[in-house]
Amino acid sequence: MRVLLTGATGYIGRRLADRFLGETEVELRLFVRNAARVAQISGPRVEVAEGDTFQPNALAAAMANVDVAYYLIHSMGGGGDYAARDRLSAENFREAAITAGVRRIIYLGGLGVRETASEHLRSRLETGEILSAKPKAIQTLWFRAGVIIGSGSASFEIIRNLVQKAPVLITPRWVRTRTEPIAVADVLSYLAAARDVNAEGNVVVDVGAGVTTFAGLLREAARIMGLRRPLLPLPFFTPRMGAYGLVLLTPVPFAIASSLVEGLRSETVKQNENAAGLFPDIKPRSYDRAFREALAEIEARQVLSRWCDADAEAVCERGPQQIEAAVYALRRSVPTGELPPALVFQAACTVGGETGWFRFGFLWKLRGWIDKLCGGPGSARGRRDPVELRAGDAVDFWKAVEVRPPKRILLAAQLRLPGRGWFDFVVEGGQLTVTAYFYPRGLMGRLYWYGSWLFHVLILAEVARGVVARAQRLAGRAAE
Repeated sequence: MRVLLTGATGYIGRRLADRFLGETEVELRLFVRNAARVAQISGPRVEVAEGDTFQPNALAAAMANVDVAYYLIHSMGGGGDYAARDRLSAENFREAAITAGVRRIIYLGGLGVRETASEHLRSRLETGEILSAKPKAIQTLWFRAGVIIGSGSASFEIIRNLVQKAPVLITPRWVRTRTEPIAVADVLSYLAAARDVNAEGNVVVDVGAGVTTFAGLLREAARIMGLRRPLLPLPFFTPRMGAYGLVLLTPVPFAIASSLVEGLRSETVKQNENAAGLFPDIKPRSYDRAFREALAEIEARQVLSRWCDADAEAVCERGPQQIEAAVYALRRSVPTGELPPALVFQAACTVGGETGWFRFGFLWKLRGWIDKLCGGPGSARGRRDPVELRAGDAVDFWKAVEVRPPKRILLAAQLRLPGRGWFDFVVEGGQLTVTAYFYPRGLMGRLYWYGSWLFHVLILAEVARGVVARAQRLAGRAAE
């Protein structure tokens, strides 16, 4: 069976692709904007098609000879036109699939009903309706899930951070809203099994592992983590207050936090039992087990994907050629001596996250807090893995654009800036060169660059020296 997978750089898509790699009966085609971001998803039965759903020719080529097409694309916290773009994307995808003779579309959306749904959930529901709009021409299996629990998922990270950091959980009244969590592993099992399940016509498949409330999720998480966390509901707790609370205590930026808080006021529970009827062999695991498995994956450094992997696509997909347009550049070089380039590159791959940014790490944290208060991602996102770095990974408020061993790492800034910025590491000619590039937007962009010039001078030299020193320590351990 030839399977087309969209969203392979996202949280669910990357994990589903990894699952398909072990299934010999699947020929997998990944449809992505940038092939470099899925370089690690490779094998004899994997091919990559570049493009997006707004490019008819690229989409048609990706659909050629495909049996089943997975639609795992959505906007979260996007611009004001995200709903219209989601509609057009879904229509293009459906029509291309019909033209190519694809047998089945499989879509993952959110649980809920239109009457009480948040703005973002209504867009998800509308996407499912569009994909299902021509049942005589193509079959659509539309899965709907609520709170997905797994290492790296936005829901799990929010719950875990709130419980860890807040001695008392001050909550709005609507944490009593009913919801239905499900483990990411079970979501993947349903999606993988859907490609050849025996089903007639379009089917909506709601998935979940038992009804609880958002307050129940917090209490159970506290119990699992061995913490006492009383809940204090406040009647005057507004959605904006809730969003700012999430921004301060969790890794998510304001746009996503506000969307999630808005969704708290809507019930997200199953409306049908089609999952049990079509997939009787899949028994969803409990919230307790799903949460414990997510914690164990973090401790074992087995986090395959994170909620922020596919965010801010415009930033993520800017290639190295973009820095040629930079108006300003500031660089510092440090000799690497006899150190192997691969070892220096390995050390450079570890910057950020819990590892930090060396002596001036407090300045990075301060810049991250300022950014988060302005609605940006801030530095609380950290890293997926403290050692491994791949294209598309978040590194605090950066995104890895290019990871090319043993020579280059290029990070694109996702800060709220009056322009575009990059941080470039190059290991070549017996030295490590670290460069800050900036393309300003108007007068404010130029004032920003000159105003932060001293900051860049300090951190560039310190980061370059810190990476080389770390490489030397790695060499010393290897010699032992």
